[in-house]
Amino acid sequence: MPTPKTIQIFLPGGDPRGIRIAEITTRIVQVIEVPRSLLQDFLKMPESDQVALYFLIGESADDAPKVYVGQTGDLRARLANHNQKKDFWERALVLVSRTDSLTQTHGLFLEWHSLQAIRQAGRYADENGNACSRPHTPAPLEADCLEVFETGRTLLSTLGHPVFDPVGTSPGSSNDSEVFLLSTSGVNGRGLYTPEGFVVLKGSVGRKENVPTFSPSNQRFRAKLVDGGVILEEGTSVVFQKDHLFGSPSMAAIALLGRTANGWKEWKSKDGKTLDELKRSGAEAKP
Repeated sequence: MPTPKTIQIFLPGGDPRGIRIAEITTRIVQVIEVPRSLLQDFLKMPESDQVALYFLIGESADDAPKVYVGQTGDLRARLANHNQKKDFWERALVLVSRTDSLTQTHGLFLEWHSLQAIRQAGRYADENGNACSRPHTPAPLEADCLEVFETGRTLLSTLGHPVFDPVGTSPGSSNDSEVFLLSTSGVNGRGLYTPEGFVVLKGSVGRKENVPTFSPSNQRFRAKLVDGGVILEEGTSVVFQKDHLFGSPSMAAIALLGRTANGWKEWKSKDGKTLDELKRSGAEAKP
């Protein structure tokens, strides 16, 4: 169960779009978000001269987020090298200790554990390209690392990079979330309404063909889902290959139906109530 937290975000340059340093006020872990264009500014900061765990974040050609995970005792040299040799990334997220207490033994375990969590979540594609074997870590040190990891997980999500969280869930969320259904001729969709948007669940079935009046932009939207491997064409249907987050219930419905749709009316609970009735109209203040 999540507990209340106070998180402080410091802007060393005064620009909310620039370098941001996030920390939970009662803990020693910091996560520093560095836009690639400001990397040289970060490398002049004392925080860049520490043992660190870092994440390089970027987008791929199909708009799926990508991440590379690393650890190092020479952060300045490592990030400078990645700046020269890795093209995909746009932001670096650097996890350090305010007391400079992380060692490379911490770093090796955190790198391995982070990769396992990223791959299990399936939200980001990792660019590491290897299995990354589990390092030998004494039990007391492993316990410290897991505490650092949980703090880092919260801070990364707060900065807008939930690399460890499966689509449609958050740390400590319940597994019995309310499932909404979209069921009509040739369509059998299942989804979740979440704080991030609407998630269509793996295995949901939609129509392959678009209606003749479907707009070109919506046709491109559905084609992109096929090209990105989100949905697979099977006969006259399309099948979702993984849980996928949409910005709105309507875009989730359009992806399944192949026509313009109001997702607030199309998605319904098991007892037939619409998403609008349960989550929007029901939230209105009553006199």
